[in-house]
Amino acid sequence: MKPGHKLFEHINKAIHSSKVGVAVPTNRYCNSYFCLHELALLHESKKRVVPIFYDIKPSQLQVEGNARCPPQVLQTFTSALEETKYTVGVTFDSLNGYWMELQRRI
Repeated sequence: MKPGHKLFEHINKAIHSSKVGVAVPTNRYCNSYFCLHELALLHESKKRVVPIFYDIKPSQLQVEGNARCPPQVLQTFTSALEETKYTVGVTFDSLNGYWMELQRRI
């Protein structure tokens, strides 16, 4: 991207043209409108999502109420997170420095 390009236009176009999406939820992931927007778009577009849970358990993924987001958008984000919670992925523990396959462990 170059200066002056619209961020969402490029992100949305890239997601629509992709085959697979990789989401890396962290303890601050759910506070990011951009991360949640991308995750929701991946799910809405029926893309395969591979989650890598970085220092977080799937059960900890939760959208916090945000006064700037309309309720419908928050519901879309919540649905995408719920779907991600029940998607087989991997987890990374940065304290111990290891990867672990995750079998719907929440």
